[in-house]
Formats: sequence, C-alpha cells, structure tokens
Amino acid sequence: MGNTIVEKILGFHAGREVKPGDIVDVAIDARVARDFGGANVVKNLREHGLSIENPGKTFFTFDCNPTGSDQKYATNQQICRIFARQTGVNLYDINAGIGTHLAMDKGMVGPGGTFISTDSHANILGSIGAFGQGMGDRDIAYAWANGAVWFKVPPTVKMVFTGTPGPWATPKDLVLRILQETGASGLLGCAAEFYGEVIDSLSLDGRITVASMGTEMGAIIVLIPPNHDVLEYMSKAAGTPFEGVYPDSDATYAKVWEIDVQGLGPMAARPGHPDDTVIIDEVEGQPIDSGFIGSCTNGRMEDMRAAAAILKERKAASGIVLKIVPATDEIWNRCMEEGIIETFKKAGALVGNAGCAGCAAGQIGQNGPGEITISTGNRNFPGKQGKGEVYLASPATVAASAVAGCITSAQRLLQGPLTICHTREVVEEPASPPKTALAAEEKPLVLQGRALLVPKDNIDTDMIFHNRHLAITDIAEMGGHTFGNLPGYADFPHKVAPGDIVITGGNFGCGSSRQQAVDCFKSLGVSILIATSFGAIYERNAINAGFPILVGDLLQGGLQDGETIKVDLLKGEITRLSDNKIWRITPFTDVQKEIYLRGGLL
Repeated sequence: MGNTIVEKILGFHAGREVKPGDIVDVAIDARVARDFGGANVVKNLREHGLSIENPGKTFFTFDCNPTGSDQKYATNQQICRIFARQTGVNLYDINAGIGTHLAMDKGMVGPGGTFISTDSHANILGSIGAFGQGMGDRDIAYAWANGAVWFKVPPTVKMVFTGTPGPWATPKDLVLRILQETGASGLLGCAAEFYGEVIDSLSLDGRITVASMGTEMGAIIVLIPPNHDVLEYMSKAAGTPFEGVYPDSDATYAKVWEIDVQGLGPMAARPGHPDDTVIIDEVEGQPIDSGFIGSCTNGRMEDMRAAAAILKERKAASGIVLKIVPATDEIWNRCMEEGIIETFKKAGALVGNAGCAGCAAGQIGQNGPGEITISTGNRNFPGKQGKGEVYLASPATVAASAVAGCITSAQRLLQGPLTICHTREVVEEPASPPKTALAAEEKPLVLQGRALLVPKDNIDTDMIFHNRHLAITDIAEMGGHTFGNLPGYADFPHKVAPGDIVITGGNFGCGSSRQQAVDCFKSLGVSILIATSFGAIYERNAINAGFPILVGDLLQGGLQDGETIKVDLLKGEITRLSDNKIWRITPFTDVQKEIYLRGGLL
C-alpha cells in the first residue's frame, strides 16, 4: 500500500514508515517564533534550563507588529533580540516581512521539508509541497531544544478540480470557491492534496494564496505538488537542488472530492465567516469605508501588480481609506522599482512596511465601529481587524471597490460607468441631553481629606498616564492607569481613596497635552492636587476640567503622608487638623473659581 505526500514527508523526518493515526517524533528543518509568542518561547526555554539544539535552523521573525507600536510587542521583540544575540538564533527583524514567506524566499525549508511556527498559517508551506504547522509556544520551545516534536499523522483527502475558471477569476476567487464547498470544517484534521489543470497552472504566488487558507477549512495542511517552476525557484532560493515529494500511485485517501470551477468568476466572503462565500453579484453595490490589500494570503508580487493595474490613473473614492502592505521587504522594493508604490500613492493609498498588517490588528491600523472594510486577508472573524465588518475578496476586487466606493469587480469597474453603488443610509444618533452644571452651593469651596505625598519634581504626563492608554475615552476606565509609569507608584490606584488630596513637587504634568492626565485623578475621586508648580498645559487642562488645583510648596513644611488636612480654595489656607497648623499658598483666581463652580469650561 502506497503513501500520500504527508505520509512520505512525516515518515522521512521520523525515520520510519507511518500511517494515519500514528504519533511520531518528527525532525523539524526550520523552527520559527514570531514577535507574537516569541517572548513566551524564550520564557519557556529559560524556565526549564533548555538550550538550542541547532541555532542554524532556528529563527525569530517579526511580522505581526513590526513597527513595535504596541508596548507589549516592543517588549517582546526586545526580549527576542537579546536572546538571539546570546544564543546565535537567526533573527529577521522588523524590516523583513512575513515569516512564512521568508521561509520560502530565503530557502529556510524546501519541498519535502518540515517547518513550524507560532503562526496558524504556517501550513502555507504546502504551496511548495512542504509540511508546515502552526504551534503554541511550548511546542516551539520543545522543538528549539530538541530539534523534533511529536505529530499525529493525519488522513489525506484528495481534491480534484474540474473545469476552466472564467477570465476574471483569480487564485483568491478559487480558494473562496473551495471554502464554499468545504465550509469551515470540511477538512478538519486532514491533510489535503490539490490536483487539476487549474491547480497545475497556478504560479507560486497563486499557490500561496490557495494554501494559506487551508486553516480556514479546518485542514492540517493543503499540499500542492510542486511543478518545475516551484522546484527551480526553491532550489535557487536555498542554493541547493530540490526534488518534489509526490504520492504513490496506490496511495490511500480518506476521501476523493471533486469541485467544479467551470466559469468561476469573482467571489467574496461576507462578514464574520471566511466560508460564507458568494459570487460578487450578491454583494455588489455594498458601500464600503475602507479597503486592505496584503497579508500572507495576498501580499505577493502578483497581488501588488493586480492591484496596481486597477489603480493606475485612478484614485480611491472620496472618503475611502485604502491600505496596502506587501508581504516582504523584497516585494516592497520590487514595487518601488516597477513604479507600483508610486501608483498606490497617487491612488491615495497608505502603503505600510512589509508585514502581516491588516490581519494583525495594530500594524496598519484597525477599523472602527460600523466601518465596512473589504480585505484580501484570510479571516474576517468579528473583532479580528477591529470593531467593523470585513468582506474578503481578491486584490483586483478590493482595488476596484476602493475606486468605486462600494463592492464591485474589476470587470465591472473597467467596463463602467458604474451605476451600482448604493447610497449609504446616514443614521443620526440621538442627541445626548446637555449636561447640567452643578449649582454653586453643590461645589464645596473647602475640602477635607487625607494627604497623599508624591515627593517628586518633573512628573510628566507619560508618568501620570502613559501614552499606551490614550485610546481610552471613558473617564471611569482611566483611574486604574494613574501613575502606572511612575517608578514606585504603580499601586497608586489601589491605595488612593475618594476625597484624598495629592501633594506633589514642581513642574507637575510637564510633557504632552493629554487631558487623561487630569481626568484619571477625577476618575479615582481625588478631591484636589497641590503642587509646587504645574506644567503650563496641565494647569489649563485641570482648571478647564473644573478640577481643583492649587500652587504651593507643602513638601518642605513638615506635612506627613496620611495626615488629614483641610483646604480653603478661596483663601489658599491649608490646615492640619491634628494641631491646626496652617500653610498659606496661592488661592483660586476669579477665573478658576468661576470655571470650578460651573463644573468646567464647557
């Protein structure tokens, strides 16, 4: 009885014959951790005292958030960089691109090889006839330390494609058609081998698009037998000749599945489910707010060229945000050389540095509530790319839709003029009732509370309320981050109580103009801030928020932390209740009093 492709690859790397259901230790040719998960791999290795079995086969790739715009990603990346220096592990840093693409383009692994990564789309390596698998950080750490990891050999499904797609069909349309058949779990736990004229005709870029969405079908991996062009490309990339791995003529398959693609045209997946796919006609005319072209599924050179062909001499419709991110830096540079970047910029697109971009929320931005995005990504799960809704389509369809301002095909755009775009209904939110200012008598002019001393000068706004929290707009959420970046005071939100009075040093609130650095104290119920001096913008922000602040040096007068004091805002008198000692400081100005009594400038 013969073997399928996956049985041959896993058997060779396990050093024995295998059959579906066998659990074997498989040698791994290339072991990768990304910026997402990489720090946890390092943590696991260090906690268990493990070393690296072969640094030459071990890699970090920073592709989820290569800009490090999120502090957690920046921290994880730095942990990985330091570990790479210490151990000799290879590092593809923030300028390189998507790790699975680098694995192929840099020859880390070739046809018949084995590859693992902290990336659920590591099975994209099936596009070159290699075995790839996404894994968690413990699995990756084990493989880094031992060079091998266990696998359960999956059954194989043979999928045969019949018919000839229409002239406007792209590899993305093909894979969306496959998802229409398989659903989200039709290949669950299986390897799949793809055959047929339409598969044979795919370039490497097209094979990458198709293989990358095996995960969305539930597959362990989609394996496409490599043709001459793929073998030649990979042999050149690795500097060593490769031969493909192919099934035996008497291989046993769990199922043989035929899919008709005759006349296939442009398709799209509706929001929420990659497998909820329809022909483009069913969603044509749906207004959009934004478009994204890129990801491991559609960030290759052919994808960039397809988008540029539509965008040449055209612009994204007014009000439409278009974001484009090539998969690797090499592709980015080729786009520059061919004038494609210029085409994108003239079309009004934001072009990001190479990486995962739209899939990994953060690198190129997210979409907001109510925003409709059409994307070339592989997933459109709720919340995956923000709080809006996401349609999936090909680069040509996304580019055409961005120009039209609504979902349409490249064919329809080029044959124009377009009359299919619907007018988006504008739903006006009910106006909030105006806030009523508190009556003067409800705003106390004498305050009493516990003194909390923060005896430091030059406490800036990043120390008070760090910029990583600036997206917070609800005052109720701000208090928990107060002094989160001030050494020694991270526990301040847990120690403070409503009515407390904060006493601090000079130039308090220097730095940025962020209002949150004032509002976080209001959130905690702090009744007043007294500082030796305030940063100019901070002082205005506090006064205009109707939040009491006074200027005076109480750190040198013997006041102790935790003592109860009374503050007269108009007289500028501070009284310690334990002995009636009085400090005199600058009182409220008339303007400050007026704004305070009416609850704020507005």
